[in-house]
Amino acid sequence: MSGRTHAGSCPERTCVGCRERAAKDELLRIVKIEDECVPDPRGTLPGRGAYVHPAPVCLDQAVRRRAFTRALRAPGALDTKALRRYVEQTTVAEQAAP
Repeated sequence: MSGRTHAGSCPERTCVGCRERAAKDELLRIVKIEDECVPDPRGTLPGRGAYVHPAPVCLDQAVRRRAFTRALRAPGALDTKALRRYVEQTTVAEQAAP
């Protein structure tokens, strides 16, 4: 026996906002396109990615700590307006759904 379990393992990532580990499918992938943080909900955009919970609290923490700049290895500040808009829209949609 190799000692390995045959149960399906789920990949984990760390949220750059709250620094908690979570399943990859619970987090939102963020990529850098030019000087902007862009949400990548399908996880198919090319480039280095950072993960954050799709919640305004985690997004605020990540922006305050400049975590996207470090995680995406950007030389300067990144614009997060599109990312904030996406997170706010998904939060409103989740609250409206029963």
